[in-house]
Amino acid sequence: MSDTSTARLVHGWPLGNLLIEANPAGVSRVAFTDMQPAEPTGENPTAREHLEATAEQIDEYLTGERRQFSVAMDLTPMSEFDREVLLTLEATTGYGRTTSYGALTRQLGRTTADARKVGGALARNHLLILLPCHRVLGADGALTGYAGGLPAKRALLDLESADLLLPLG
Repeated sequence: MSDTSTARLVHGWPLGNLLIEANPAGVSRVAFTDMQPAEPTGENPTAREHLEATAEQIDEYLTGERRQFSVAMDLTPMSEFDREVLLTLEATTGYGRTTSYGALTRQLGRTTADARKVGGALARNHLLILLPCHRVLGADGALTGYAGGLPAKRALLDLESADLLLPLG
């Protein structure tokens, strides 16, 4: 028997299709997928509303109309540490900005020895794009791992920086 409180949508997106899952508490997953776009499933109307709002806000982000997400997110499956890392990243590294694993570790008040733990929390992020782990770079500014792949990470960073450049002349 399937859980009727969970809703699911495969949303077509130029950078790769996105699997979006939600429950009555909020969006619980945004991940790149090889699945083909599909209409929402699930019977819970609140969960379906979260799906629709998330897909709409992600489309607005892609067109440059949105810089911050306001959808409800269900963070309960995350450990307390992972939540702390991802919410600190979201609060301190806004649209068009980047940080490094070391800098984020220091913002958390942790020692450099904890940078790997911070990286692990970012790797476990189930809310890609909404909680912007794509904004974290290596200490030398290099692109490092991303669940959606490095081309998607580069495209997201390019998208966010495109309208921040000052025109010449």
